[in-house]
Amino acid sequence: MNLTDECCAFESPILDQVLPPILVLEFMFGLMGNFVALWMFIFHMDEWKPNSVYLTHLAVADSIVLFCLPFRADYYRRGKNWLYGDAMCRILLFLLAANRAAGIFFLTAVAVDRYFKIVHPLNRINRFGLGYALWVSLFLWGLIFLATGYLLADEHFFDSGNRTQCESFNICMGFTPLSTWHNTFYVVQFFLPTSIVAFCTFRITWQLRNRTMDKNGKIKRAVQFVLAVALIFIICFFPSTISRIAVWILKVWYHECKYFEEANLAFYTSVCFTYFNSVLNPVVYYFSSPAFSGTFKKVLNKVLGRSTDQTETSENDISTVDSRRI
Repeated sequence: MNLTDECCAFESPILDQVLPPILVLEFMFGLMGNFVALWMFIFHMDEWKPNSVYLTHLAVADSIVLFCLPFRADYYRRGKNWLYGDAMCRILLFLLAANRAAGIFFLTAVAVDRYFKIVHPLNRINRFGLGYALWVSLFLWGLIFLATGYLLADEHFFDSGNRTQCESFNICMGFTPLSTWHNTFYVVQFFLPTSIVAFCTFRITWQLRNRTMDKNGKIKRAVQFVLAVALIFIICFFPSTISRIAVWILKVWYHECKYFEEANLAFYTSVCFTYFNSVLNPVVYYFSSPAFSGTFKKVLNKVLGRSTDQTETSENDISTVDSRRI
């Protein structure tokens, strides 16, 4: 641990040992899941809806950022020593920040879409088509670039002995406008969408309780989806947000690096959960709509060599048994 240009550069042997294999596993499983999702969205979706547009953009963002994880794993394997130059450092940190924002924003967009479809089915917004969803997606990408594009403008190198660290969240003493915005956006982009998702979850769940009839299980699927989104927010985004707030609070009281070592370790450990959202998102796609889950079952049946009629018959038999039990 030392102080470099009023910034703390920590050595974290535990992170250097634990994170590389975790990041490699996230890369492998995340890439496989998102490539399958994109393949289904592009080649096998019979019916496109606004939520399909949002989830396709999310799958593209996840697929791109996953290629950053091997570089990040190599960086930790070398003891937080970046060998790929300034430009690659800026691009990687920008993609990681943009992906976090994209994961939160597009999942929130789908949750809001489900909310209007279930709670306000007659609202005019439900009549907007794919063109509207594309404009919303472009707006969200523009917002993401405006909020994170500054990472491409500055150098993020920090010297620690004979190593060069590539970090956008190194703990620096004082509060500069850029670092303040960096931390503020990191926190706000979690709490504001989370409050929206929590509201949508409550209203959709309440709608399910109040309706005695749920044709085709539409409301139940919507509840499953928003609960899956809420779970991703809690598992992937909440830990790093809280640990970043802790660092922010410590900066108000302390001005020496020794007070930040444990908080720094907690933050970079929790950031690993943020990357995990790219692995879990394909699971959310399954609950997003019957169109996607139905398409997935058809493709799976083709791969396994089973006919669709056989599957439908078995599902009907199971549902009949279940209804008799009830």
